[in-house]
Amino acid sequence: MNNSIPPPVDKLSDINFEDLPECLRLAARRADWNTLMPVQARGIPYLLAGRNMMIQARTGSGKTGVYLLPLLERLDPDQDTCQALILVPTRELARQVWQEATIICEGTDLRSTAIYGGVGYGPQIKDLKRGAHIVVGTPGRVIDHLIKGTLKLNRLRTLIYDEADRMLSMGFYPDMCEMQRYLPRHEVHTCMFSATFPESVMRTAKEFIRQPEFISLSSDHVHVTDTEHIFCVIPGMDKDRSLVRLIEIENPEAALIFCNTKARVHYITVVLQRFGYDADELSADLSQLQRERVLSRVRAGNLRFLVATDVAARGIDIPHLSHVFLYEPPEDIESYIHRAGRTGRAGAAGTAITLVNPVEKPTIQRIAAHYNIDMQERPKPTDDEVAETVAERLTVLLEARLRKRDKLQTERSRRFAPLAHTLVENEDELPIITMLLDDYYQRSLHATAPRPDDDPSVKSQKSSGAKRRPRGGRRRRKK
Repeated sequence: MNNSIPPPVDKLSDINFEDLPECLRLAARRADWNTLMPVQARGIPYLLAGRNMMIQARTGSGKTGVYLLPLLERLDPDQDTCQALILVPTRELARQVWQEATIICEGTDLRSTAIYGGVGYGPQIKDLKRGAHIVVGTPGRVIDHLIKGTLKLNRLRTLIYDEADRMLSMGFYPDMCEMQRYLPRHEVHTCMFSATFPESVMRTAKEFIRQPEFISLSSDHVHVTDTEHIFCVIPGMDKDRSLVRLIEIENPEAALIFCNTKARVHYITVVLQRFGYDADELSADLSQLQRERVLSRVRAGNLRFLVATDVAARGIDIPHLSHVFLYEPPEDIESYIHRAGRTGRAGAAGTAITLVNPVEKPTIQRIAAHYNIDMQERPKPTDDEVAETVAERLTVLLEARLRKRDKLQTERSRRFAPLAHTLVENEDELPIITMLLDDYYQRSLHATAPRPDDDPSVKSQKSSGAKRRPRGGRRRRKK
């Protein structure tokens, strides 16, 4: 299937700050924007013209202004109903976009609100009843309000998918599909913004946007992002825990983790397994039977994390490999290309992340200079960042499961309301709640697939030609 999305046939010229309509200039100045960033200069003319666009724009590039400013000309403040819906992946981003929308809309009679999970419905319902013209929300909570009837989209004019790549990694795809049932019959101006364009995002654009056009600031033609090269400086002896934090933040579909020695391969495999990840190892110390068992899982596509040395991983092709982690820089420069090149194949997006201590940092910088690689340094994730990320994901999972419960199941669960109140109010009982949440999160995202030599059904499936579905944080979706 050809997932390419064409660039604009009728290309529009970039716009300068002085060329903006007066109401947009005033709004931009309220937001302390005195010049336009490149993505704004390129994208605003297309949104003002009502073109369905797919725009590549990284976080912090100024993309919010691309879709907020044109709303001032496209929305009618006299119609007290949702006319613009902006979908974002996290509560924090919803709050940020809503705050910018509030500043931009000041003095225009346009109202905005943010709706997201993890908080009460009361204030959100109040804002919707007042007639918020711009609604910024996470897909799960937006679906909840649509089901309750507190949000209606019959007058919707503009639909924005912001950070679509992150929405898919957070597990919002089913909610995005469900939302199509509530869209009005008339045509809605729809745009999608994403930092990267893997196959899943390309496919999503075609499913949700009618005849989209593509803009990339880095080229004049459609492309998907190739491998993104990142390194994190990890001080002290914190590499193993930092690897776990990176896995939680990235939530890879499948990953290959390279180590320089057999001993370290085994150590990292044990660490990942103890943390509940579906991980296995390949090294020269394995017997042929053990190696074949691991390779069987790789070929079946149901092993999510493979830890290996360069030699052991030769000739292995892992389906849907989204990430390569280098636990340490390779001992020779050429090996970096062999490692990082395992992801981002066949036009798909990929990510290669190298963990280095301060002494190893010059090594990865020399590799980047030697191959002229745009190697980005990223701060190591903190425990608070991980906690916020997994909380967002778990909220998505729980809200989606709650929506699927019928009336009898809902009535049955009320038996535990008094216990829930007791546990919440008693600090000493907090470990019970965190244990239950952690168990559900692990079962949902990190469950280990049956091993070929442990599951009798595998033999019967192989003999019948049946295929197993790959496991991972991002499920392969039926189209």
